Amino acid sequence: MSDVPGAPADLLRSLTRAERLLSRRLGTVLADDALTIEAWRVLCLLADGQGHSMSEVSAEASLPPGTLTKLVDQLVDRNLVFRRIDPMDRRRIRAYLTARGRREHERLDQRVRASLAELGVETDSDLVDRLDDLVDRLDPTRRRDRADATGPRR
Repeated sequence: MSDVPGAPADLLRSLTRAERLLSRRLGTVLADDALTIEAWRVLCLLADGQGHSMSEVSAEASLPPGTLTKLVDQLVDRNLVFRRIDPMDRRRIRAYLTARGRREHERLDQRVRASLAELGVETDSDLVDRLDDLVDRLDPTRRRDRADATGPRR
């Protein structure tokens, strides 16, 4: 793309291409269970058991609120997710995995990890940490939110 090795355009091209190819590969794994990448992102976020507001899920899953609502409705219909009023702020709705949703997430997580292992990609590798650090630098509000939730990062 660029005549200069290591040019910013090369980074953007490589990240975009990797994301598309990884999404395509994982989409194939998830298709057997009629799940989309977006649904997988929602299940992964909710797998921490803390419950998350719909606005938080929308931001983390990179979905507009209307699209997220339809997706969560589908996951509720499949008994993978349930919603509850936030006890701290009754104006908010929080989403959680059902017991079936937890089991399905665990099963699918194993299949996704196996698919990545075939590529020699370890999900707990330094690459994930480095990409998270890049995202934190590019999105100051995310960095602030994560620091508030977990204390200062490295």
